Amino acid sequence: MTPAIDVVVPVYGNWRLSSACLDSLAAQTVPSRVIVVDDGSPDDSAARLAAAQPWAELLVLPENRGFAAACNAGIRHGTGDIVVLVNNDVEADPGLLESLAAALEAAPRAGSAVPLLTKPDGRVDAYGLTADPTMAGFVRSAGATVEEALSGGGHRLLGPYGAVAAFRRSALEEVGVLDEGIFMYGEELDLALRLSTAGWATVAVPDARGVHLGGATSGRGSATQRRRAGFGRGYLLRAYGVLSGRYGLRALVTELIVCAGDLVLSRDLASTTGRIAGWRAGGRADRRARRVPGVDRSIGFVASLRLRVSDRKA
Repeated sequence: MTPAIDVVVPVYGNWRLSSACLDSLAAQTVPSRVIVVDDGSPDDSAARLAAAQPWAELLVLPENRGFAAACNAGIRHGTGDIVVLVNNDVEADPGLLESLAAALEAAPRAGSAVPLLTKPDGRVDAYGLTADPTMAGFVRSAGATVEEALSGGGHRLLGPYGAVAAFRRSALEEVGVLDEGIFMYGEELDLALRLSTAGWATVAVPDARGVHLGGATSGRGSATQRRRAGFGRGYLLRAYGVLSGRYGLRALVTELIVCAGDLVLSRDLASTTGRIAGWRAGGRADRRARRVPGVDRSIGFVASLRLRVSDRKA
């Protein structure tokens, strides 16, 4: 018997993308409760979606509160044993939810499950997240072929990438939901780190597939995206006490190089100002554990820089 599944879809404008996403969720091979959270859209997305997909439950937030807050509103509204967060720019294959649910049912100590997402051109968009010892997170297998991603040679899997992320509700009840101190970018990494610290495993589900367009809200590589990603990085550096720990010097040097490189390439200070703001906000966050079992300690300084270069939003 398939466990009850809640699907939470945060929406901020782009109603055509959201409509296509919901159509793909309506075609799933197992039933689910789809909860759309309109995060203060600047257009008439909520009204259009309500008219076109009345079967989906709609929550409308009075103002734009950010990805984490929108997801949390949907999570709290539902009751399903499994919660699947789905970006509105994802089109899910029909068996996505069934595969994710089956994987979690087969692994009782898994707090999360990771699908294999591709880009429209067929190459891999993400096969979960990995993190180095400085708590910097990276998308696994980005740009690889599906065959390469499935070969098993990637970095250690920490948890799901935010575009599609499946969680066991009991795990979320234990460690808490997404940190709303982060508006967007970094919140899913933080949750994966907290789940790992609490002893929850994660499982890769290669048969769970979907296509992710990417960057539909902030614009891939835009100043807004880089500022928000920088904020998340600064926030987690402070919350996890990275700079005062064993890898503090490495983290500091890495961030200086990344910010300098972004200034040269983008000719703005978006990444730097984002990190400064995130660092300040991180001072108000709950302290996290510095040692996380799921971190990939084999990712060295040079490898980490290479991963940063391949992820321009960071």
